[in-house]
Amino acid sequence: MQRAGRHGRQPPEGGPMENGVGQEPGTPEPPGPAAPRAPRARPRLVFHTQLAHGSPTGRIEGFTNVKELYAKIAEVFDISPTEILFCTLNTHKVDMQKLLGGQIGLEDFIFAHVRGETKEVEVTKTEDALGLTITDNGAGYAFIKRIKEGSIINRLQTVCVGDSIEAINDHTIVGCRHYEVARMLRELPRAQPFTLRLVQPKKAFDMIGQRTRAGKSPGEGRVASGKETLRLRTQGPAVLEEGPSPSEEEAARRVDDLLESYMGIRDSDLASTMVEAAKGSPSVAQLAQGLDSVLGEFAFPQEFVAEVWAAVCHPKGDKE
Repeated sequence: MQRAGRHGRQPPEGGPMENGVGQEPGTPEPPGPAAPRAPRARPRLVFHTQLAHGSPTGRIEGFTNVKELYAKIAEVFDISPTEILFCTLNTHKVDMQKLLGGQIGLEDFIFAHVRGETKEVEVTKTEDALGLTITDNGAGYAFIKRIKEGSIINRLQTVCVGDSIEAINDHTIVGCRHYEVARMLRELPRAQPFTLRLVQPKKAFDMIGQRTRAGKSPGEGRVASGKETLRLRTQGPAVLEEGPSPSEEEAARRVDDLLESYMGIRDSDLASTMVEAAKGSPSVAQLAQGLDSVLGEFAFPQEFVAEVWAAVCHPKGDKE
């Protein structure tokens, strides 16, 4: 079908061409190269978002990773992206079971938790473990995901789940990954006091005074299985894919538990990556090589790699 001319009129069939070069009536047009097929349009994915402490509803689209997601949210609400500490899905509460990770369900509602008050806490390390589980938002902020009952940190009522760790002894850790922060805390000497500078998420009136401790959940940090999700990537475009199967979710939960026990971190996206690597590795040695090639900065100990391989490939209770 020919395109309309400048004034929306088509030249008569068999008549002169619009550029003034004539063609004899009845003479068929010479065959030309086939018109290139138009690229298939990508689906337009629009998500709804609010600030967790209260705001109008905004709409965002066109992001491929967490940093771009934060930039889109910040643009909607006219704030700086560095104000956003983390996001939760489908709840405005500081609920670590609903933490936004590497996947977003197409029907999920995104709540952004922004910087609130800053506080400093002095801690004395009387034992090796502080009782903290740390994660990060993928954009430079590490924060507390869990506080172990009866631990050193549990006895400090001013420290809460959701608090971002901004500095250790006036040494800023903004920009560090969660495993780096966990390593710094583990390496602090015992019996020597140190200071944590924390930033708590801004709270709505009905959330003031709340101190949340996240419990374990088989679906922690994951979207519901069987639903189509948008998977965010550090490099390259985001992709649409089906949610994880129940067996994959369970394997990722086991690996996430191992991450917490060995390293003091929880990271459901990292756990899923390790599950995929373990499923394709016929032995512990090959899994160690695979993890070292893509996740070498973690320096996983050999016994940890062996437990990951066993948790994924030979979980307890499986029938032989």
